Amino acid sequence: MAVKLVEHKAARGDATRLALMKAAEWLFAEKGPSNVTIREIVEKAGQKNESALQYHFKNMEGLIEATHRFRDQQIVRAREVALEELERKTASPSLRDVVQVMVKPTFMLGRESADFRRYIRAFSLMLAVGNVSTLVSVRRGAGESDDRIAALLRQALPLLDPEGFDRRVDSAIRFISISMYEQSRAKNAFRGKASDLFFNHLMDTLVGLLSAEESRETLALSREVAIFEGRSSE
Repeated sequence: MAVKLVEHKAARGDATRLALMKAAEWLFAEKGPSNVTIREIVEKAGQKNESALQYHFKNMEGLIEATHRFRDQQIVRAREVALEELERKTASPSLRDVVQVMVKPTFMLGRESADFRRYIRAFSLMLAVGNVSTLVSVRRGAGESDDRIAALLRQALPLLDPEGFDRRVDSAIRFISISMYEQSRAKNAFRGKASDLFFNHLMDTLVGLLSAEESRETLALSREVAIFEGRSSE
């Protein structure tokens, strides 16, 4: 009997956590994260008082971080499947193949789930305009699959030096985030021929963005900035 009681409490706690996270996604998507209060989230989740959020997440920042981890787990699982399929297909994938593995899992989750579409609308713009490097932000829970994708990207972009590679990938992730945000606001977001066109155009744009040759001016300035910041003594 005691075991059943513990299981019941754990299940109820998980349900409350999920309800609070989904309520936050819904409100953030509708009003923007900076315009939502803890009280609104608690009420939307059907809870009686603000202590429910504090008990499960401590504060708003804890709730947001937990929501990211929850959605990141879904993305990583889908991306690992796509990555394994690609690696079975070829040992030397094209840049477009790798970019599709980066983006398509998120796109398909948005197609399959209204909740996930709200998550994209709620948070993707924050990633695009944030001050923190996207290369740090997107690694939440990514682990080995993220490293494997990075290795495939480096293989497909041999002409970029390490700093140029990081700049390009950071720009690509920001562009993906903005594009996904705009798609999430469309009338039939992630569904139908128009969304298929969006996805394929996004792939075209990302391939062009990542593979463009760096100019002499960019390379020279990159060296100057590295010396100024103490990352190079040349």
